[in-house]
Amino acid sequence: MKKIKAAVLYEIKTPLVVEEIEIDEPKQGEVLVKVTATGVCHSDLHFIEGLWPWPAPVVLGHEAAGIVERVGEGVASVQPGDHVVLSFAASCGVCRYCVRGKPYLCSQGLPSPFMKDGTTRLSKGEQPIHHFIGVSSFAEYVVMSETAMVKIRDDAPLEKVSVISCAVMTGVGAVINTAKVEAGSSVAVFGCGGVGLNIIQGAKLVGATKIIAVDKLDNKLAMAEQFGATHLINASNKNPVTGIQAITGSGADYAFEAIGNVDVIAQAVDAVDRGGMTVVVGTPPMVSSVCVGAVGLFLDKTLRGCYYGSARFRLDIPTLVDLYMAGKLKIDELITRTYPLEGINEAFDAMRNGEVARSVITF
Repeated sequence: MKKIKAAVLYEIKTPLVVEEIEIDEPKQGEVLVKVTATGVCHSDLHFIEGLWPWPAPVVLGHEAAGIVERVGEGVASVQPGDHVVLSFAASCGVCRYCVRGKPYLCSQGLPSPFMKDGTTRLSKGEQPIHHFIGVSSFAEYVVMSETAMVKIRDDAPLEKVSVISCAVMTGVGAVINTAKVEAGSSVAVFGCGGVGLNIIQGAKLVGATKIIAVDKLDNKLAMAEQFGATHLINASNKNPVTGIQAITGSGADYAFEAIGNVDVIAQAVDAVDRGGMTVVVGTPPMVSSVCVGAVGLFLDKTLRGCYYGSARFRLDIPTLVDLYMAGKLKIDELITRTYPLEGINEAFDAMRNGEVARSVITF
């Protein structure tokens, strides 16, 4: 057992408590990783605010990179000293989803507050502390399943590529894996936070010619332009649907919703042309429902979900790291601020205020 510093959520709608807790040794098939950096994602905020239920106390955090310190029995894919990017979607390689080419839906990757044996590796004294979707990276160390991490090249800066774990993988993956956007297409992106900006740069990467960014904050729209947006719409003073139709002539070929707002999802459906596709990348509150016009479906429109950018993370994440190292992906520009773990509540406040694209906690 090791004493570590972690940020613990004890009750929804309360600040995280940075304190010392204990972490157990890795068991069979598990790995102890020293966390180098972890991104502060809007999905974590959903759990803090109670929009998605999770048992407390819990160590949140799911977007991270680090260095393997110790491995449990039977671990073969990584060894101590390896640089790894962590994934919240474990992939066993043998279940019906994995063998059908959809490892992001793996049976082992289902969100759980426990390890596979039904216990936790985190505690404070006699009190167990829950894990968060298999990662819990708001801590100096994590114990995770071997099936939820991938070794990457040693020369990639871990404090940068940590955000590939979620924001980049989800956004770029939504374009390339989920929607399969073709070169020359028109693309509308609703919401220009960390994921939305990566949808934009993913669309640029595949050769979309019109990339329309929609947000209510001018600073977010300025970032969107830096990431490749060709047109900007401030939804606080302009109807985005009519704006997109005016730019494209009849509607976008693809629209991506990266907020998690059911009203915006409906707008995104209205904004695509006949035969167009709307991809929901944001995470709406669990009990919410979406209402869209049926005539759009009659006109061959597609509304589909997107989980984790339809990631084949063992293949896709090293590829994204290579693209970053080759100067093809903007990641330095994505990271607006860095904080120590003690500044994690400040980082969430900056997110709530729309001040950042991505904040990263560094250890």
